[in-house]
Amino acid sequence: MTESTPVDWELARTLAYEAGRAAVGGVETIPLAEADGRTLAEPLRTLTDLPAFPTSSIDGWAVRGSAPWRPVGRVLAGGTPPPLTEDGTCVEIATGAMVPEHATALIRIEDSVTGADGRVAGEPRTIPDRRLPGEEAHLGEELFPAGTPVDPAVVGVAATCGYETLGVRPEPRAALLVFGDELLTSGPPGGGRVRDSLGPQVPGWLRRYGATVGTVTGPVKDTLDAHLDAIRSALDTADLVCTTGGTMHGPVDHLHPALAELGASYIVNTVAVRPGFPMLLARVPGPDGRPRFLAGLPGNPQSAVIALVTLVAPLLAGLRGRALPPLPSVVAGADVAGRGDFTHLALAALDPAGRTATPAGHVGSAMLRGLANSHGFVVVRPGARAAAGDLVPFLPLPLTPGERP
Repeated sequence: MTESTPVDWELARTLAYEAGRAAVGGVETIPLAEADGRTLAEPLRTLTDLPAFPTSSIDGWAVRGSAPWRPVGRVLAGGTPPPLTEDGTCVEIATGAMVPEHATALIRIEDSVTGADGRVAGEPRTIPDRRLPGEEAHLGEELFPAGTPVDPAVVGVAATCGYETLGVRPEPRAALLVFGDELLTSGPPGGGRVRDSLGPQVPGWLRRYGATVGTVTGPVKDTLDAHLDAIRSALDTADLVCTTGGTMHGPVDHLHPALAELGASYIVNTVAVRPGFPMLLARVPGPDGRPRFLAGLPGNPQSAVIALVTLVAPLLAGLRGRALPPLPSVVAGADVAGRGDFTHLALAALDPAGRTATPAGHVGSAMLRGLANSHGFVVVRPGARAAAGDLVPFLPLPLTPGERP
């Protein structure tokens, strides 16, 4: 395993995604109430017509024949009414109730009058006030394909169809290893040592990208044996192991030798992006024949997050069986410099409308203040620059615009 030419940023994302898709898990059947946030492993099809029966969309009267109508009963939601067998009869009906067989019209309560003899008169509206069987979907119709993210609305549709469980993709399991003898895990930095900021924050990013986070271990000692032991232990339970630091070839950088010892193969080894280029993604053989993955994140905090959005997010999308979403376009709110032959990911905050991205300050590789005041990254391709007013690609962080700054 030797150094290689940095991979183009867009190609690196594609390679990470394709690696995940090739290793996507099988089908896990879970209760409907637990499905929010998961991914459909199978198409969601209707189990019956929707609606399954003719349904009133009003409170009023179901009538047969011409007015006036003699009331012969009441129909509430949840019941099966007898048919209307005579012209000139009607039943009071509630919203959501099954329309009786042979009813010729529905009359809204506000469009009706009841005479002294108890008979009902009124006019139906031009647009019928009933929902017909199959109006929304027919039996066996595909509503959502495999790969659809499950959100509360999808859960609601599945419940409407009558599902109690859903077949979804397993959640990828992730573990984090923090490398670096210079790191402190408590208290303020000082005496040549810095506080670890990646151990506390990386699990949150992994969860937002759909992984279940297990162990967080570190700081791991700066020896090859300690690296090997930590990686092997993490791979026992994780589909993806993320490491922080040690991605270069310095005197205490043992990640590359550890990967060689484990028989790993690079998917990506350094990326032509600034900040964050010394990142990597490797495939590690698993004892069950299914590969595991190791993502090497640089030790500088902002560079580590760029490695997460570049390699880990696409990998997890693939492992979850989801599509890799295209980058939206926004208007650059200020000039953004290029980085020569490298892609430049420039931290930026969106305006309230989500249309204009203004570059943030405090964006050095080792800084986090700019990240905490941003919604994502303006993408400036190699050999280019962005001028204020230009339409530019934007790589969002997994945040809802308006959450911050």
